[in-house]
Amino acid sequence: MMSERAERTYKSPRRKLVRFFEKSRDQWKAKCLEAKAAAKGLKHRIRYLEQSKLEWKTKAKELENELARMKAQQDLAQRLEDDKKNG
Repeated sequence: MMSERAERTYKSPRRKLVRFFEKSRDQWKAKCLEAKAAAKGLKHRIRYLEQSKLEWKTKAKELENELARMKAQQDLAQRLEDDKKNG
């Protein structure tokens, strides 16, 4: 297989081929670097969103606990008021 590649001949002059292959290589390298940067940015965004989600979840739990506590206080106050009315 390697000998087949080495034996391949091109009709274009070498100087043009070299420039073409260099340009091609530089383009795929740039494309690869761009994709890596995009992937890294997305990973950062995922980490940020997961952290934000956790913070919101914690805040929601705290508010639910506070609401339950306030409802319990309201029920207790209502019972005390009913007991005072009933004697």
